[in-house]
Amino acid sequence: MNVGIDVAWKSLNKYEEELCGDKVEIHKTRDSDMVILADGMGSGVKANILATLTSRILGTMFLEGAPIEDCVETIAKTLPICQERKTAYATFSILQIFHNGSAYLAEFDNPVCVFIRDKKIVDYPYQERMIEGKKIREYRFQVKKNDCFVLMSDGVIYAGAGEILNLGWTWESMADYTLKCTKETLSAARLASLLSEACNDLYEQKPGDDTTVAVVRVREQQVVNIFTGPPEKKEDDERIMRDFMHSPGKKVVCGGTTANIAARILGKEIITVVDHTDPDVPPAAALEGIDLVTEGVLTLGKTLKLLKQYASDDFDADFFDELDADNGASRLAKMIIEECTDVNLFVGKAVNAVHRDSSLSFDLSMRMNLIDQMAETLKALDRQVTVTYY
Repeated sequence: MNVGIDVAWKSLNKYEEELCGDKVEIHKTRDSDMVILADGMGSGVKANILATLTSRILGTMFLEGAPIEDCVETIAKTLPICQERKTAYATFSILQIFHNGSAYLAEFDNPVCVFIRDKKIVDYPYQERMIEGKKIREYRFQVKKNDCFVLMSDGVIYAGAGEILNLGWTWESMADYTLKCTKETLSAARLASLLSEACNDLYEQKPGDDTTVAVVRVREQQVVNIFTGPPEKKEDDERIMRDFMHSPGKKVVCGGTTANIAARILGKEIITVVDHTDPDVPPAAALEGIDLVTEGVLTLGKTLKLLKQYASDDFDADFFDELDADNGASRLAKMIIEECTDVNLFVGKAVNAVHRDSSLSFDLSMRMNLIDQMAETLKALDRQVTVTYY
């Protein structure tokens, strides 16, 4: 089994604090992915510095080849205990998932991770180690496709304390709500957003503590292939289509001229979608053998806008409403965000004949600029990107 992970997190700052005292970091190596969630004691600047230092030390040691057990031990020995509160200055959770399916989780004073497998909450066996008087929980297990893990800071299970709920949102109620949400979505981003919004509602939009959820979903390779723009030489029409169609994964064609090339070589008819209702996005079409057919530059531009919004962590319920909209841009963005690990871009470099003699002769440079921006944004989203020009 060759697995990867889909990761997303959302943080709520303590009410009236500019900085968050929680920190999430993701590190990827050739054989594994690691997610760190550190929670600094207190709130504001001090907590932010403590959480950042903790996550950086853990991440740096890991990337330099230190076994994760040594990383945990170093932090446990390094972090002092606050004499007033009798607690460590920072707590943490570390989840490492190897591409072969084996996994390791270490928790120090953070709430217990929520494990979900086959639409059920699962209890994995763990061992406790005392290091310098600090109790570390360690789990070792094998993951399966669609396994879901939710790491959290303690602001999550205290949500509502003193406000809506007398005793806060317990771990059990949070886990039950997580299970309910996973039955509606497998997307790490959508689940993180739902859980964060639930916490914010319980706090009545005034969080009493820094509150962070980090969602990790196990998935196998999922490829999206995008063909846009006619090739520079017309005789390359068949070559680009052959490469495009022979690449495994979903197939997306962007652009009217591009769609005509695909239809001609496939020997199929393009059917325009007539129930189009979004005035900002040109209508999509249908072509047998292709998963999605859209207009070109305008649709790619709107798709890029959604991807950039997601990459900047600016996603909430309204964002997902837009992602669920029935138009070409939203459908393509949703495919990339929720159903994709790799993107192959097949890009023709011909000037669109329709625009060659008009004031829209910038069509090619516009398309190339969009492709460059899209490739960079996809890399920022940890998607594997390949761009081939024709």
